[in-house]
Amino acid sequence: MKKNLKEHAKPGEYSTLELMAVCGARAIKNGEVVFVGTGLPMVAAMLAKRLHAPKAKIVYEAGFIDSNAIDIALSIADSRLEYRASAAIGLIETLGMLLQGGRVDVGFVGAAQIDEYGNLNTTYIGDFENPRVRLPGSGGGNDIVSSAKRIVVIMKHEKRKTVKKLDYMTSPGYLDGPNARERAGLRGGGPSLVVTNLCQMKFDEETKRIRLATVHPGVTVETVLENTGFDLIIPEQVLETEPPTYEELEILRSVDPMGIYIPREQK
Repeated sequence: MKKNLKEHAKPGEYSTLELMAVCGARAIKNGEVVFVGTGLPMVAAMLAKRLHAPKAKIVYEAGFIDSNAIDIALSIADSRLEYRASAAIGLIETLGMLLQGGRVDVGFVGAAQIDEYGNLNTTYIGDFENPRVRLPGSGGGNDIVSSAKRIVVIMKHEKRKTVKKLDYMTSPGYLDGPNARERAGLRGGGPSLVVTNLCQMKFDEETKRIRLATVHPGVTVETVLENTGFDLIIPEQVLETEPPTYEELEILRSVDPMGIYIPREQK
């Protein structure tokens, strides 16, 4: 019997990465300008555009504006992203005119470390003089987090990644609390949502500290806390993340049919 596409999929019918991509897609509203990078953000943006946000305008750092790519790209500079784009410009215009000009509604970023105020590290792990791991650095990350009207972070949830103190602050979240972004002269609104493999987290309006919003199906609050290195705000009632619908999964899998970013065997 054919499944009702509006029904929610059952556990075991989708992977954690698929759920994370769907959560990211749901954060995009119709008509918004969306700044995305390679990986899950790219898949999430394409899903949103094909489902509930057809007028969303996807922007890539390399200069593809309002991309309508059909095939999944291998990087933000992949020429496939030029398909039916409104413009193909340059890095200076993309980061300067669009981002720093306040014209991007939502930016997607990843992180190696995040602290309780949503500050991000993508530069190095360990001591500055002799780091254990050298990471890619900012790229356009600081521009995105500093200037987009709101930020969605997609990352793996581990205690070593959710830390009380960053080894290096690459991109500013709420810095040290309320009004800190304004005092620093940052134009953007700051992080609004963190999507991990365990849960979704948002930020307290008054303190700007991160708080638990939903736990993914099969995940407990205790599991989230065991894998969190800072003091996470836990509300009285924690809801379960809404599972993907069969329609979301069908479109998502058509976006990445080869499993480049979401391997089919991953659960």
